[in-house]
Amino acid sequence: MENFLKLLEEEYRILRIKEEVSTKYEAAKILREHPTKTVILSNVEGYDIPIISGICNTREKIARSLGCTISEITQKIINSTTNPQKISKYNDLSNSNNEYTSKKADLNKIPILTHYKRDGGPYITAGVVFAKDPETGIQNASIHRMLVLGKNKLAIRIVPRNLYTYFQKSKKMNKDLDIAIAIGMDPTTLLATTTSIPIDQDEMEVANTFKDGNLNLMNLKNVDLKVPEAEIIFEGKILANETAKEGPFVDLTDTYDVIRDEPVIELNNMHIKENAMYHAILPAGFEHKLLQGMPQEPRIFQAVQNTVPTVKNVVLTEGGCCWLHSAIAIEKQTQGDGKNAILAALAAHPSLKHAVVVDTDVDIFDPQDIEYAIATRVKGDDDIIIVPKARGSSLDPVALPDGTTTKVGVDATKLIGKEEKFERVSLSE
Repeated sequence: MENFLKLLEEEYRILRIKEEVSTKYEAAKILREHPTKTVILSNVEGYDIPIISGICNTREKIARSLGCTISEITQKIINSTTNPQKISKYNDLSNSNNEYTSKKADLNKIPILTHYKRDGGPYITAGVVFAKDPETGIQNASIHRMLVLGKNKLAIRIVPRNLYTYFQKSKKMNKDLDIAIAIGMDPTTLLATTTSIPIDQDEMEVANTFKDGNLNLMNLKNVDLKVPEAEIIFEGKILANETAKEGPFVDLTDTYDVIRDEPVIELNNMHIKENAMYHAILPAGFEHKLLQGMPQEPRIFQAVQNTVPTVKNVVLTEGGCCWLHSAIAIEKQTQGDGKNAILAALAAHPSLKHAVVVDTDVDIFDPQDIEYAIATRVKGDDDIIIVPKARGSSLDPVALPDGTTTKVGVDATKLIGKEEKFERVSLSE
């Protein structure tokens, strides 16, 4: 992460807070006050490890880490997920130039934040969990929120995706599932862990493509897993026969998720890098939204492209929590293209609630430009599609508990044959 921090310092200016701050509420309050800054809290009450947050809280920073422009991020992710590169560079953690200090796991030594007053407790929010499929041996990496239960125990929220599948297989074998948790990785590797790829692929191979084949993984000491360089690494297992209450937790929509019974992690060892920093992602902050939502944009793009080949770009907007609202730019060829794009987008990302389709003269990364298109190119009875009783997101506060909601599509494109009526003089003269 050191090289990227130097870049951030040069281009975006890191905000360094030297005053003493508490991990309980106070640190999170400072992060909320600086939503697009990279913040380092260097004087954390009761801890020797500083806190860093906001390395991925703007599209500009993510694009810079990928070596592309903001508008090219989606294609960069598509290219890397469809062309994953096998990893050839490995070393042992114990041989990594003695950068790490290894000891028995003790979460009391890590400045884990309690973010909001109704939180279930301190939460690890930037922890990437590594595990292997018990049957195939394929490794998976994914971010999960983890509630601190004690000095070496966590409750982990798992939804039915890859890690969930691995854990269910392990439970059927009546075995605990070996895992590692890495906190504080560089942005491209972190982004790779959030991508949507088939269960028989490895997110680290996506990261390797992001890095032009230069990703190095470390063999851990006590579990058969390989992880990238990170500030803090834990080794442990998800217990097959133990659960605990997890929650409340503030999710993407800045509202509380419900309390559930979730699996328990027991940690055995931890490895802390020299001069380590603890990466904290603020719940419902831009870093949370972008890392969770941005990797869904390629899925929407590809689904729309199958229906409207002239689609140019897709964004899940920050105002829509990078989850519920999408804007789609197309080069319209027939009158029905806008509505077909809407239907494809709503089907591709089931949590999507509202989709707006615009022409290519509208900047989908500019909320004001999207509003302009809606204001000047939409006739409600012709251009708005309403889909009641559709499956949506359980995070949506107005949805039913199972996520059932009403979806809306807005075709904010110009009428075919009357384009001159919508010509934007400021863009053409």
